[in-house]
Amino acid sequence: MTPEQHKAAATALIEAERTGRQTGLLSVAHPDIDMDDAYAIQGQVVAAKVAANDPVIGWKIGLTSRAMQQALNINIPDSGVLTRSMQFATGATIPAGRFIQPRIEAEIAFVMGADIGGADVTRDDVLAATDYVAPSLEILDTRILRADPATGQARKVFDTIADNAANAGIVLGAERHAAENLRWVGAIASVNGTVEETGLGAGVLNDPVQSVVWLARRMALYGNRIKAGQVILSGSFIRPIECPPGTQIHADFGDFGSVSLDFA
Repeated sequence: MTPEQHKAAATALIEAERTGRQTGLLSVAHPDIDMDDAYAIQGQVVAAKVAANDPVIGWKIGLTSRAMQQALNINIPDSGVLTRSMQFATGATIPAGRFIQPRIEAEIAFVMGADIGGADVTRDDVLAATDYVAPSLEILDTRILRADPATGQARKVFDTIADNAANAGIVLGAERHAAENLRWVGAIASVNGTVEETGLGAGVLNDPVQSVVWLARRMALYGNRIKAGQVILSGSFIRPIECPPGTQIHADFGDFGSVSLDFA
């Protein structure tokens, strides 16, 4: 794709978010799209948000489970950017129409106490740089159609990455913990009082800390670093849960805490 095509795709995504009307699949309009194209488009969308006084507050990591990677025929995670407008308090009610097709995932969030970066970042480096971890929900949305109406082709990973890795919101629980034994941190996610999904932190690259290692190393390829104070969503260990109007979400992380969210 050309720089002009990147700009046009980013503009279409921004307009889709503003209007609530999804745009078409980039992988259909541009069959040769690749990872570099997708991240270039994502970068332009984020730059437009920052220019509109919506600063970056962190990062999300997706496609960390083996099942999701196999479904999309890839072998690496992806990443997106969190901005200030995406923050919601636990127990909040999301106004009707705020998102197009919202879904949620349960995750462990890292809040960084120091900058970290470089191609040789290790697990110990991440632990040393982490201020605390907390229970969280990620709100997903899609500004791109999930399937092409003409051909039936499903979204590809390039579509998802360009669309900020489907990120739309973050909800942090109130609890704060040291980054220890995260493989065994689990959650029971309920919808309107009925258990819908369960999972363990080990579903995220076998250890959520390794997810942050991956992000720091990937960012180093582009001369970037994770910064102190930023929030990192390390990846979901449950499948995405659809959240039509009237959905009440409660994620019980046991001793680790809990997070709740309602959709009007």
